[in-house]
Amino acid sequence: MDSSPAATIEKIDASTLGARPLRHFDFVMAAFVVVLVLSNVIGAAKLASVTLFGQPFIFGAGILFFPISYVIGDVLTEVYGYARARRCIWAGFWALIFLAVMTVVVVAMPPAPGWEGQAAYEGVFGTLGVQTLRIVGASIAGFWGGEFVNAFVLSRMKLLTQGRLLWTRTIGSTVFGQAVDSLIFYPIAFLGVWSTEQVLAVMVSNWALKVAWEVLLTPVTYKVVNGLKRAEGLDIYDSQTDFTPFKTRI
Repeated sequence: MDSSPAATIEKIDASTLGARPLRHFDFVMAAFVVVLVLSNVIGAAKLASVTLFGQPFIFGAGILFFPISYVIGDVLTEVYGYARARRCIWAGFWALIFLAVMTVVVVAMPPAPGWEGQAAYEGVFGTLGVQTLRIVGASIAGFWGGEFVNAFVLSRMKLLTQGRLLWTRTIGSTVFGQAVDSLIFYPIAFLGVWSTEQVLAVMVSNWALKVAWEVLLTPVTYKVVNGLKRAEGLDIYDSQTDFTPFKTRI
């Protein structure tokens, strides 16, 4: 497969984009943040089980949807460049911070007399404690590190491949980005609670599942990327981009 843009699409460096309007960037950014937050709210607390080859396979339900945020992150970097992807990552980071603070405050507030939902809230969102704080902190740190590695690798590979072979950089960036995410999240969240062998086993299996998701979604990624490039009339490269993660200015 080859992702070379059509002749009507202008190849430009991100530094020359200036104030040129982008028709769909805000929608892609919103989708990125929404998927990220919802996958953490709805899927994070539930363990699911499916039977494969006669054996139960247990996994966190959020793994079905969280990798979509990485796919959207790939689309952001590929179509709009590293600087705009960086801005979206920071938006997602602060959205997760707000989610964590709001969850702690809402769960900790004394329930009204006669209201019977407190146990359900605590069952879904957890009670405030060291382990909960470890998981929340690990999730946010893993997302931040993994997404920036994902965006950096994809952007640099785009230059190396001269914009061809999109699948190599979407899959390659996910391999590295999800590896960093997993290497941060699982030890911080569970080392000392689970055995080292369990941490390693879950870390590797979840990393492999997330990469497999990226591979399966590659045809969708191609359609979205090529459709957005045609709609924007642009193909952006980061040859002059400052790759520091520590700013939000474009």
